[in-house]
Amino acid sequence: MGAKEVEVKRSWHESYELGKKAFDERNYNEAQIYLEEVLKEKDSFADVYNMLGFIYYSAGKHQDAIKHFQMALKINPNYTEVSLNLVVAYNEMGEFDKAEEIYAKAKEVGKGGATSYLDPYAKGKLANMHAEIGTIYQDLCFYREAAEEYKKALALRPTFVDIKNKLGVVYRDMRDYSRAIKELEEATTINPEYLPARMNLGITYYTMGYTEKAKAEWIKVLHKNPNDKKAQMYMKLVKEKK
Repeated sequence: MGAKEVEVKRSWHESYELGKKAFDERNYNEAQIYLEEVLKEKDSFADVYNMLGFIYYSAGKHQDAIKHFQMALKINPNYTEVSLNLVVAYNEMGEFDKAEEIYAKAKEVGKGGATSYLDPYAKGKLANMHAEIGTIYQDLCFYREAAEEYKKALALRPTFVDIKNKLGVVYRDMRDYSRAIKELEEATTINPEYLPARMNLGITYYTMGYTEKAKAEWIKVLHKNPNDKKAQMYMKLVKEKK
């Protein structure tokens, strides 16, 4: 009896990456498979609908193309590329009035200076790329440059607490304690379970001379993780100082 083949289910993240790669390489049949997999789990990505719309249009399936372009515009009305793709599809179908209407709307959006569309997943990836650059600057002690990269990352993903934590640490290293406290407190508010931010908040308070506030943060860390060596060390430091 032969070994039974086990089908490994891809995550939508993997399907998304594979679909975009295949699309960029013009392997449209392959891209369609992956992108349709994404839509089974995530139907809020305008660029997925746009890519599928283009694939259907290229295959002569104009009604399917129009349907997907319309979905992309519904998600993001400012997605100029989709508007133009939809205009082309309507013209191809002989629906010139609809094409003119979409084109007029696209021009109005352009006058308003609308920014390019980025889906949530792409924003997250771009935010992490800025954060990685920020970490390199931070390791080299270029704190201002690191702070700028972390701020760019947070402009894309304001709730990424790990990046807020890093920005708070950079501000502390710059002796800009008020900004450090602001970022670290926001991180602990967004996710009270994220202990690195709480740990660094305690360190920042201690550096500023607010021993009791620092102690309160480290106690919270130990409440969540009694075996946290760093928090234990800092609590010992506070006791020895007394």
